[in-house]
Amino acid sequence: MNWTSMSLSAAWPTERGTVSWGLRRPRRRRRIGLTVGARKPFVHKINVRQLISHMNHTDLDLNLLRVFRQVYLLRNVRSASERLGLSQPAVSHAIARLRLVLKDALFVRAPGGVAPTAKADHFARYVEAALKTIDTGLDEADRFDPARTQRRFVMHMSDLGEGEFLPHLMSHLRKVAPGVRLASEQLAPEQILPAMEQGRIDLAVGYLPQLDGVHEQPMFEDQYVLVTRKGHPRVRPRSKALQLDALDYIVVQGHTDPARALLRLGLEARISLTIPHFQVLPEILAQTDLAAIVPLQPARRFAQRYELQVTAFEAHLPPLRVGLHWIWRVHDDPGHRWLRESFATLFTPPRR
Repeated sequence: MNWTSMSLSAAWPTERGTVSWGLRRPRRRRRIGLTVGARKPFVHKINVRQLISHMNHTDLDLNLLRVFRQVYLLRNVRSASERLGLSQPAVSHAIARLRLVLKDALFVRAPGGVAPTAKADHFARYVEAALKTIDTGLDEADRFDPARTQRRFVMHMSDLGEGEFLPHLMSHLRKVAPGVRLASEQLAPEQILPAMEQGRIDLAVGYLPQLDGVHEQPMFEDQYVLVTRKGHPRVRPRSKALQLDALDYIVVQGHTDPARALLRLGLEARISLTIPHFQVLPEILAQTDLAAIVPLQPARRFAQRYELQVTAFEAHLPPLRVGLHWIWRVHDDPGHRWLRESFATLFTPPRR
């Protein structure tokens, strides 16, 4: 049995008449099918009309794509069948199904085997990429190799968290997992859990007390401090007589605890500026006499880059328990576990 003598024919009625394609159309047979061997009877037949009436792209299962790849690479049906561990009729049948879906011969007779058509050359690029992605996913379902993976992780993280975590994290990943891709999204608090459940984000990082019913891995605790410019006339370093009601404040919309603290202290009227994010906060503080209530770790980072001072005070706010949050669906995923462990290694202080 030899692929070089194979013929495929198919025909079906349309509004404009009968459409047919193939390498050879047997004239004496009413049934339409795949002939293996030019002078031999049908070895394997396909009811083309029935297939076409039920076929759509969901019929392109992995087996068809794997068969196509081997025939394309080896240019020979017998060699492809041996590599796949299938019979030649099974390989021929798979190629015939693909021909019906793609409406193209895909392979034509050539010395020593077959040659791909232009459409097969185009299709092969996508088949190779798709199978490589699937094979990688199946492989990583059992084990995860950071050095070889091309996986993409999507995380919820505030802009304050981005400044704290991403520089150090990306520096680490470029060394141990250069193929890993990260995406950071800033979601409203009520959007985080639905995004996890829908698989739109893999991990939520930060102080997120509103998240219930999820896995949590604490990393560290932080506390609020007051940040002002150096030389502020109303804030002296290490002064115990800090007059909060003599200051005007900046608050960040997405970080609500400082605004609530000012409200409890009766200082809501002292809020002079409300901004959507922290990015511009340190520059404004450095150039004005405004003050801001900020977590200690980012406050120290701001003070290193700008002429700012950090002052401890009693904010009457609960400590910020910063951690990782995820749902049960990804709990046992090896890649996800590796990412969580990377965060813990980089950002969890050693126990005393």
